[in-house]
Amino acid sequence: MIRIASDKWYRTQALGDGITLIDEPWIRPFFRCNLWHVRGRERDLLVDFGLGAVPLRQQVPLLSERDLIAVASHTHFDHIGAVSEFDRCHVHADEANILASPDRERTLAKAFLGDEMFEALPPSPFEYHHYRIEPPRRIEILEDGDILDLGNRRFEVIHTPGHSPGGIALWEAATAILISGDLIYDGPLIEDTWHSNLSDYAASLRRLRKLPARTVHGGHFPSFSGSHLHAMIDDWLRTHNL
Repeated sequence: MIRIASDKWYRTQALGDGITLIDEPWIRPFFRCNLWHVRGRERDLLVDFGLGAVPLRQQVPLLSERDLIAVASHTHFDHIGAVSEFDRCHVHADEANILASPDRERTLAKAFLGDEMFEALPPSPFEYHHYRIEPPRRIEILEDGDILDLGNRRFEVIHTPGHSPGGIALWEAATAILISGDLIYDGPLIEDTWHSNLSDYAASLRRLRKLPARTVHGGHFPSFSGSHLHAMIDDWLRTHNL
């Protein structure tokens, strides 16, 4: 398999509303994490950190321009790979222990990281057999209802267990923007990891169903409308009889 140069590994796309999508196009879509950068007046927000096989801040200068709140939507490997590049990371209390010691088993790297993830490999010396994640220097605990204040923008933390126990979504009521993490996105959902729970999943989806969302930015696959969010949730609940 070919290897890609570091300066070609990441891709950025401005989507409007001060939001930029950062992703890794050489990872196949099912495994490719969306990193969400939100511009604020006083500080910016970054949700998730990708695989971490290529230095993120070095290759995406946008992430080093201003003060930034770094948030992990949850602690699966494809979302926290580059977390150690940031002085501190915010995560829900229920997964703080995993972020503090991100082994291959609990982050799902052992189960999912392999050739099938890649269209092309990161540059040498990356070898997924030796992949490991370094924890951030400082962990800040998030709880349901906390507010992330960017100066002119405020995102509410919504605890959304189900996919994982400490999964979160971020809700900006003023713009009706939802950053939904891996609880729901417009693609095949993962409901059967070692710490998934279907009852929690259903309760979290019902909670998101009540939001008057306009735009949803998920942890994988393209963004979608609030009406599509509601339709997907209704279909999931009906299919699972929950």
